Amino acid sequence: MAEIKNVPKINEQHVDEMRKAFEHRATWMYLLMDEARRRGLDWDDFARKAIYRCGCFHGNNMKSKMNNPSDMIEFSNTFGAGAAFKIFEMEKVIANDEKYYLNFNYCPLVSAWQKQGCSPEEIAELCDIAMEGDRGIASAFKDFQFTLGKTIAQGHPVCEIRFNKKK
Repeated sequence: MAEIKNVPKINEQHVDEMRKAFEHRATWMYLLMDEARRRGLDWDDFARKAIYRCGCFHGNNMKSKMNNPSDMIEFSNTFGAGAAFKIFEMEKVIANDEKYYLNFNYCPLVSAWQKQGCSPEEIAELCDIAMEGDRGIASAFKDFQFTLGKTIAQGHPVCEIRFNKKK
């Protein structure tokens, strides 16, 4: 596995404070999952499902606030908007009627897991489990297909978040 390079380029007080909150949540996630593993539970047996449910909750909430939940442009102005854009150092690769592609250039969750001493393999697995939230969000939108490409947790320079309109 490639070395994880996860260094923020945006250093603004409010962004750094929000990143600390995300790191705190990621630390909770890891410590809860680690305690469960110590008790013989497999992460896939519970964590993926719980985080997916959380994503479904947020996806349905997001969808209820949209005028047209089938409109990729409107979705692109909702998902990844606000403070999260700077926290994850998001870059819009493309946003049109058919696709919405984002690259995340920094991940506070990965940073938290590194601080906990997780191995690169654990970090990659934790990342994929955390992405169940995004998969859950996407499941609320019947016209969109979510794909996770390369990730920072795998040692790549960005996380590739992809939404495509279903044909």
